[in-house]
Amino acid sequence: MAQINLLPWREERRQELKQEFVVVLVMVALLGVALLFLGDMIVNGQIDEQKSRNQYLKTNIAELNEQVKEIQELKRKRGQLIDRMRVIQELQGNRPVIVRILDQLVRTVPDGVFYTNLVNRSGSIQIDGIAESNNRVSSLMRNLDASEWFTDPNLDAVRAAPEYGDQANTFTLTVKVQLPNSGNSEEEG
Repeated sequence: MAQINLLPWREERRQELKQEFVVVLVMVALLGVALLFLGDMIVNGQIDEQKSRNQYLKTNIAELNEQVKEIQELKRKRGQLIDRMRVIQELQGNRPVIVRILDQLVRTVPDGVFYTNLVNRSGSIQIDGIAESNNRVSSLMRNLDASEWFTDPNLDAVRAAPEYGDQANTFTLTVKVQLPNSGNSEEEG
């Protein structure tokens, strides 16, 4: 039998396999780097896209905030205008009432009583005045109580005023305003 030496052939075969392994290893490494680079580009692209979306949202939110401020300012102005209109309407509606109240104040003053100051405070009137005697103040209170425009007269203070006469007094009186029912106010007019 002939002897064949296969060692050189095996050595060549090992060298070829080693080279193939190195080539495959380099190819896999290059593929891995390429995939890593590609993945990095994709993620960076998504991050940039999200940043642009966020910037777009911030810009629009800032615009909307400005619009909201404008709307709030308009609502505030609208509320002020409505309040002004309401005051004007109340003044227009109360104009005859105020005249009637002043007329009733004049009608209820007995002789010897003089008003020095009238202050209207949310449904009541504070009256400061001078009376020739205590009887005149009592008469004024009875007249105010008998009027259908006033109720609950309350004498707050009485002080002697000798500079106006021997029995003269200064007084402070509070009376509540009550509007008569519409049938009675038409009879008076």
